[in-house]
Amino acid sequence: MRDAIIELIDVSKIYSVGEISTTALKDVTFRVYKRDLAAIMGPSGSGKTTLLNMLGLLDRPTRGKILFEGRDISRLSDKDLANLRNRKIGFVFQTFNLINRLTVFENIELPLIPRGVPRSVRAEMVKEAILKVGGDVSWLRKKPTQLSGGQQQRVAIARAIVGNPPVILADEPTGNLDRGSAKIVVETFLNLNKEGHSIVVVTHDPEVANCMEKIYVIRDGMIVGEHGADPKESLIAKMLESSGGRRA
Repeated sequence: MRDAIIELIDVSKIYSVGEISTTALKDVTFRVYKRDLAAIMGPSGSGKTTLLNMLGLLDRPTRGKILFEGRDISRLSDKDLANLRNRKIGFVFQTFNLINRLTVFENIELPLIPRGVPRSVRAEMVKEAILKVGGDVSWLRKKPTQLSGGQQQRVAIARAIVGNPPVILADEPTGNLDRGSAKIVVETFLNLNKEGHSIVVVTHDPEVANCMEKIYVIRDGMIVGEHGADPKESLIAKMLESSGGRRA
């Protein structure tokens, strides 16, 4: 049996405001293994983002425990958790979360700066990352606002992978994109998975979910289903079908 990179064991998360408490997750057990390619689906308010935050060590559970590479992280300080995230987890968001006053190069290099990576080394790592996501080195001198939405998302993915983390977590990464750009982003994730990255994508789009290998369904803060994806219902297959079988 494969060792899990991230394990959530009987995790619950309860948010309290005054006398009102809301259970966002309830006794969830979830594991991310090496080379996983998974989607998480569920209606609004189902707990998808809270689950992703737990997997990304961005929040602490009310009950249960989280293991990272077999290590219980509950006793880690906020600083140690931040260092662990920086080295081991890449994040991609629906709104890109790029800093528009910085160049593309400066955005991508950000995760490397806290590590003390020399600038000359950072330059090579940034170039490698932008090429790996199908971008162009000419983008590096531009500001994010000079790029299309699909190009900005590829920059965001380059930033997520520049330090070569084993896990990439994406929250609705195609939500702001047209279908053509969404297809490129999904194919980028698939290629990264082939290179060894574990990919977990939260999405409301079944065509995107079916590009993954397995789909988890969350409802009312609980995992209520897990099944294999249907490649015939994937975004890539649908676009190939609509183009008459011709690859773009």
